[in-house]
Amino acid sequence: MSGTILITGTTSGFGQAMARLFVQNGWKVIGTGRRADRLEKLKTDLGEAFHALVFDIMDEAATTAALASLPEDFQEIDILVNNAGLALGTASAPATKLSDWKTMIDTNITGLVTITDQLLPKLIERKGMVVNISSIAANWPYPGGNVYAGTKAFLRQFSLGLRSDLHGKGVRVTSIEPGLCESEFTLVRTGGNQESYDALYGGANAIQPEDIASTVYWVATQPPHLNINSLELMPVSQSWAGWQIAREG
Repeated sequence: MSGTILITGTTSGFGQAMARLFVQNGWKVIGTGRRADRLEKLKTDLGEAFHALVFDIMDEAATTAALASLPEDFQEIDILVNNAGLALGTASAPATKLSDWKTMIDTNITGLVTITDQLLPKLIERKGMVVNISSIAANWPYPGGNVYAGTKAFLRQFSLGLRSDLHGKGVRVTSIEPGLCESEFTLVRTGGNQESYDALYGGANAIQPEDIASTVYWVATQPPHLNINSLELMPVSQSWAGWQIAREG
């Protein structure tokens, strides 16, 4: 089984790992991102099966122009993977920046629904698939999650809503909801704080980008009559143990 897949946010982490795995298995991959140098490097590594689109997912006009620029042999898109997203800051709500909240909303929600809207006609025509990369934060609150967790909860519910709206059209929709994952994502969230990164992941045996790539590949290659509605996964080292209790006095 193979086809054409568009993956947003392929300059690092999950997206890059997915691009490599799908190309290795005979797919054509369209990879998006803001960092042209990283996409060019990926193009060098993956060859003609990879097509790079350089744009900011928050820019609707740029998104439209990028999709319109696709060469003919990359236009028949079978799968959209909404992977581009970010978290900014780890502070509690009273100590956060409104600008960070808005950036997360504009990237994780507005940009995502924009590209989804633009590709839905093609995905319906081809009885394709949408895979949304959400998070366990969609279901499990934690201190400092605030708006980031809210965006991922939106994404989970958006996935379920799409499934309902696309009923009978043959389009599959999946929400992938990972737990602790080791990637550049956390460095962005902490403003590049390597000590914080090392403290979080040290000895944790966290999920790796390649794990998410293989999970998405499995979902994408299931028989067309089967839909994986949502899939939550954690490293064995992570669980729900340890509720927080604030005590008076």
